[in-house]
Amino acid sequence: MIIAAIVAVCVVLFILALLLPRLSIWPQKGVSKSLGAGARTGSKAPGVIGKALGKSFSTSRKATNKSAETGRKTRGKLPV
Repeated sequence: MIIAAIVAVCVVLFILALLLPRLSIWPQKGVSKSLGAGARTGSKAPGVIGKALGKSFSTSRKATNKSAETGRKTRGKLPV
């Protein structure tokens, strides 16, 4: 369920960055900030669970940032 939500956010950020590259920065920062807070909170859990929770949130943050960056790069390559 959470994986599907992250994939959906990645797709939305990609499309937004493709259509409106300058305005897509703010939603990207919001998603990054919330996932970063989740990573910090999750990593405070004890033991292996803390490492897994922190890593999953940080990996999701990297994926959303990369999808928005890819949308902006693709927009730059379009002949429009």
